[in-house]
Amino acid sequence: MTESTGGERDSLAPVIPLFGSRADRTPTPSQTDDSDGAATWHATWIADRAASDRSAARAAHPATGTVPVVAPAGEDDAAAVAERVLLRKLRTRSLSIREARSVLREHELEESEIEGIVDRFLSLGYLDDTALAEQLIDKATSRKAQGRMAIAQGLSQRGIPREVIDEALDQLPDDEAERALEFARSKARGLDGLDRDTALRRLAGQLARRGYGSVALSVARQALDEFVAPPRRGVRFEP
Repeated sequence: MTESTGGERDSLAPVIPLFGSRADRTPTPSQTDDSDGAATWHATWIADRAASDRSAARAAHPATGTVPVVAPAGEDDAAAVAERVLLRKLRTRSLSIREARSVLREHELEESEIEGIVDRFLSLGYLDDTALAEQLIDKATSRKAQGRMAIAQGLSQRGIPREVIDEALDQLPDDEAERALEFARSKARGLDGLDRDTALRRLAGQLARRGYGSVALSVARQALDEFVAPPRRGVRFEP
């Protein structure tokens, strides 16, 4: 196997060994022939273990760089396994606190153990409902063109508490009608050829499903009016 380049190594996510590695094992006197060699081997082991911990921390939580709170490698009790499973899920997808609890409840744990793990992950910033709500709202407005009603429903389905949802939505600019009209304009052309009532009904329905229920009908009318209105013609006066 050829050695990978530095760029290729940087692009790969660090791996957290689940069952230990050579750097995880404490050195024993039998692994060296003399005291000087033992001291050198032990110092090397400490440096390798510290580097491994830093690499694992960056993979688990790039923002904080803290060492993941998981049970030591090799432990196979239910709590240790549950922590490792939750950590792996968090490395691929943000979870709400309720979703994290659901993951932990798939294992044979007491409620006190579940809450202990949740509290530790909260303290490290691995779980944060407010940050997750802001992330989902940004995606919903910039990529999905959703209105407040659809956004609130989506956040609720992810298990984010109502008070957190309301606070996050309060930070949105008051541009619901403008975003709805922009979406309606993009869809109006596809309704060309339909009679007015059918086009209005379909467009208003699309807006309502996107969460623009309060302005769906008025915005649909405006978008259709703009689409079918003849271009303005006038007299141009030369100076």
